[in-house]
Amino acid sequence: MLTARQLHIAGRHHTLVPATTLEAHRGQVLLVQADGQERRTALSLALAGRMKPTTGSVVLGHHEGMAILRKRSAIIDSPDVNEPENHLTVRSLVSEDLALVPLKFRDRTRPTAWLVKHGFRDILDKWVEELEPDRLLHLQLELALADRDVDLLVVDSPDRHSAEDGAWVALLEQAAAGKIGKDPDAHSRELIVLGVVGRIPEGWAGPTAAAGQAMEAAAGPVDTPAAEPVETTEPGAPAAGPVETRDIPGSRQARSPEEARSTEDTTTEGEDVQ
Repeated sequence: MLTARQLHIAGRHHTLVPATTLEAHRGQVLLVQADGQERRTALSLALAGRMKPTTGSVVLGHHEGMAILRKRSAIIDSPDVNEPENHLTVRSLVSEDLALVPLKFRDRTRPTAWLVKHGFRDILDKWVEELEPDRLLHLQLELALADRDVDLLVVDSPDRHSAEDGAWVALLEQAAAGKIGKDPDAHSRELIVLGVVGRIPEGWAGPTAAAGQAMEAAAGPVDTPAAEPVETTEPGAPAAGPVETRDIPGSRQARSPEEARSTEDTTTEGEDVQ
């Protein structure tokens, strides 16, 4: 279970994320509504352990430390953080992301083999900008789950790509149920999945929360809005909570050209699995 208690992030000149309380459970999709891309991204980063809250806490299971939260979580498709760049080919995207997985496995340096194995043969020769939003999201989910330590997925604004909600909602539900990122040699694993969205889709019957509210009040009318913590940062002071992107599965930020160079398929079929 992921638990956020009075999670609050102060910005430079205004509150970035007002006090938010929520719980997310394994095998479920929790949709969290937040206004504005800046707020959604900050909330996503905090829930995935990449941004330290000004006040409040985020805890995964019984582990209090942020290091465990970062290790066991992945942030997906976050604008200006790890959103796939349109100028990349699909093979280059996969090559870069697999190179960041902190585990050794057979397809680490074989993006083509990985794509075929996971059902993406039809997009082998395409550019990222050519992919439909749901197809690209599916690819990003599979790439994030190449890291077998990941139990929590936080998807930043999946509703920004299309007015049609059905496709991305179905993908998040499949991921939560363990139907994405399946290892043929292991049992499927249910995940904790959060979608931080601009609006809750019509007809959504699953659990919801909202930035600035306690989860119990998020689904219905709120008689008395929760008081926001007093903004303590002075104008011009550094914003609280540095963003860490180097350990984000799928991150292509702060890397040298040598590190970002695509890895060619060099491993032969006859090599042993490492």
